[in-house]
Amino acid sequence: MAEWTPLMMWVGVLHHVRDEHSWATGCCQHEPLEEGSQEKPWIKQGSAAHKALAGVVLDKRWLGLVKKFLNFRTTSDLESFQNHLLMYSSKRHAYTPFVYKTRTLLAAIDYNKHNRRLPARNLDGQKIYRRSYNKKSKSWSVYTMKEKKQYSYIPDLQRAILARRLGSGKGLPRKQTLRPADPRRLGLLAPEQPPPTAELVSRHVSRGDLGHRDTEDLED
Repeated sequence: MAEWTPLMMWVGVLHHVRDEHSWATGCCQHEPLEEGSQEKPWIKQGSAAHKALAGVVLDKRWLGLVKKFLNFRTTSDLESFQNHLLMYSSKRHAYTPFVYKTRTLLAAIDYNKHNRRLPARNLDGQKIYRRSYNKKSKSWSVYTMKEKKQYSYIPDLQRAILARRLGSGKGLPRKQTLRPADPRRLGLLAPEQPPPTAELVSRHVSRGDLGHRDTEDLED
């Protein structure tokens, strides 16, 4: 049998819909199907429906692009980065194009450096979960905490920034602190009290090991 490839999996759809899960050049990757588990009838080979499906699956232009779609099937990583970007460029403030570009680059460095962190675990070796409130759906959910970040690249950035500042002939700006009444001091303000974390974990539907959110700054 030829080596399995993503393209083979895609073309295999034409076999799967006919209840044929093993053929000369490959086989389906799912577990064996139980008798009666398929509610809808299988498509017959040569039927109008099967010919129409073959026209889509075997389209030459599509076959040249399908590899990308097989490897990147969701937008969860992009959504995760967009949420991460808000840590560096909040929607509450306006930035000049140069400042916004700089903050975006810093967010990208941080995200790429720490994107593959392992889940954080307690002393018993169990994963640590935290609760999060979604303002849009008005509901609580749970996510997995990750190991603490290691900002090993920060000293190099600081040295480069300081060297450039000293070479510019301009003084260093004063450090600014948040005002006592600044709303950012309040953190997350959810209109509903969170249910127990254990309850959220029990009813959570896993999506890539409880999502890929960057959550080190969120608390119960």
